[in-house]
Amino acid sequence: MIEYSSNLFISFSRTQNHIGVSMASGGTETFPDLGKNCQHRDCNRLDFLPYICDGCQQVFCSEHRSYKSHACPKSDLSRKVIVCQTCSMSIETTGYVGQDEDAILEKHHKSGNCDPTKKKKPICPVKGCKEILSISNTSTCKNCQLKVCLKHRFPSDHACNRGVSASSSTAANGGLKNFLSCFCFKNRTTEKA
Repeated sequence: MIEYSSNLFISFSRTQNHIGVSMASGGTETFPDLGKNCQHRDCNRLDFLPYICDGCQQVFCSEHRSYKSHACPKSDLSRKVIVCQTCSMSIETTGYVGQDEDAILEKHHKSGNCDPTKKKKPICPVKGCKEILSISNTSTCKNCQLKVCLKHRFPSDHACNRGVSASSSTAANGGLKNFLSCFCFKNRTTEKA
């Protein structure tokens, strides 16, 4: 039986009710170089899209491709990512041992994957607001230095951390009124005496 799948030609041969014969090195009888066997000690499954571990450089199937599933001895379990300031693309630095971030970013810029048109534009940080911040509609709060859209430019509109709220300003004015009334009362009593 012969099947065609887009540009891939796959042939299956029937031998005693088995479809295809797995070779020790991977592949089938017809195509011995097609696919690789999973190198997990309990699996050995033939996988036509194998994964190569960047830690131990062994071949695994989709089930055993993660560090945890094959107990990779050379895995750095903390994944590190840097963000390109030009295109906002996240670049994983886990596999680049010994290279600094500047070299990785330079390699990214030269690869052709860095497209400045894909840079994520900043949006207003107020919850529920999706306004894209540009030069003409951005306001910086004088109290908390937060960049917000014009709709949320007042401290009461964006829950300003260091801003003077309406209740505290009222309390301050009330304190001033109490001080002045006491001062006036004291002056009146001293004038009568």
